[in-house]
Amino acid sequence: MKIFLLTHEREYARKTNTGSLAIEPSNGMVERILWSRTQPDQQLLQLINAEQALLIYTKGDGPSAALEDFENIIIIDATWQESQKIFNKSPYLKAAPQTLINTDRRSSYRLRRNQPDGGLCTIECIIEILKVKGNNELAAQLEVEFERFNSGELAGA
Repeated sequence: MKIFLLTHEREYARKTNTGSLAIEPSNGMVERILWSRTQPDQQLLQLINAEQALLIYTKGDGPSAALEDFENIIIIDATWQESQKIFNKSPYLKAAPQTLINTDRRSSYRLRRNQPDGGLCTIECIIEILKVKGNNELAAQLEVEFERFNSGELAGA
């Protein structure tokens, strides 16, 4: 399984970015890709065109699919406002099968404002994906890292 974090350039420097928490512990399972409006990542394009990648995002206008059916997962790693802009400015993402994370979990992320109800931050999405895919050990490890980060222990807050 591979999780691609399609990351807005501003997220690389933000101390409140949660996607970065998964990079090292995942041993290559989570990969960060810089989003570019004019030069989409060729690997993601190939996976999407071959119907081998699922986008965790839905606006109701893309094909719906089940998380369990995919080994390549794309998460837009940005603020909620930036995520919507990335999606709207990336026609290839609209062609990707899409799904929401199905969970009763409420986001516990508190280092950013203006989060929509029911929305999870990037690391919470990764944790839920790992659980669905049966990788409970890494999910638990990332949960601990996220709790430390969210408390300000790792974020410098």
